[in-house]
Amino acid sequence: MKNLILLLTLAILSILPGCGSREDIVPDNSDNITMLFEDTSYPNISEHNGKFYFIRQDKDIKIYEAENIDSLAAAKPITVWEGPAKGMNNIWAPEMIRINGKWYIYFEADDGNTDNHQLYVIENSSENPTQGEWTLHGPIITNDEWNFGIHPSSFMIGRRQFLLWSGWEHRRSETETQCIFIAEMENPWTLKSPRILISKPEYEWERQWINPDGTRSAYPIFVNENPEPVLSPDGKKIAVAYSASGIWTQFATIGLIYADTSSDLLDPASWKKLEEPQSNPGLLNASMTGITNISTINSTDGKCYMLFQAKDFNNGEKECVFKKAFRWTNKGYPDFGFNK
Repeated sequence: MKNLILLLTLAILSILPGCGSREDIVPDNSDNITMLFEDTSYPNISEHNGKFYFIRQDKDIKIYEAENIDSLAAAKPITVWEGPAKGMNNIWAPEMIRINGKWYIYFEADDGNTDNHQLYVIENSSENPTQGEWTLHGPIITNDEWNFGIHPSSFMIGRRQFLLWSGWEHRRSETETQCIFIAEMENPWTLKSPRILISKPEYEWERQWINPDGTRSAYPIFVNENPEPVLSPDGKKIAVAYSASGIWTQFATIGLIYADTSSDLLDPASWKKLEEPQSNPGLLNASMTGITNISTINSTDGKCYMLFQAKDFNNGEKECVFKKAFRWTNKGYPDFGFNK
């Protein structure tokens, strides 16, 4: 991967019905990218009753509310969960979803040691997630050997709820390999099935941990993380976009696995992985690299949009959040247009 200088794209929040087109398409190119937030990471967006809600990674969980996507950055955030005040540190990648008339925010937190990350969910029965009371559930026990987990994301297929997350097959020692797991849920805070591994870093573009200038993690870390489910407009396919390679590197990119919604989603054989990343190596433009952590939404204008995180060299290589339109292919999974 000597010439590799990054990659990017994709993912979503829960279920996205009726968004975009099923034509064989030439996706929008990168010139429709706009910046929404500076110095921000792990974007997540949802919509309900004509309002858009945005949350990001912070020491607390805060919700931005606006009547259109482009106005979110100007909104005053409402703090709904104070992490350190409740003894919860390193709150990462919160994701909000509405299930059966209630709001749920999935996130991970620890006791100050990031090796002890566990999954949690908070619940709110209010129609507006910035109002009402949030109740804590968890930790969500993902396996008997070790409950480490990060980046939880949930979705529904019919009346069945599933949880996706990134974790270790076994507690790390000299190397670390983060994999994507799935399980069915008994309720929004309890797993019904054992965890099932559906993706692990196997391709070279998923196993980059050293930057071109030699900066690196202390030991090899191979990464599949931040799984984001996207349901096809006809409901026949479920795609899961995930971040691949180290987020600290310029090689961070997005991979994609998918399955038929009629198949057994707890059978690893039901899932197919695309052999190529969802963006070409190299800078997206003169200033942007290392794009990961995508959330998708359908807007009131009938289009599908993705929010994604990228290193912006015009902002001192800060992580920033951008918006871009995307469309669907006739193969039943999203094409974000970065490889055109």
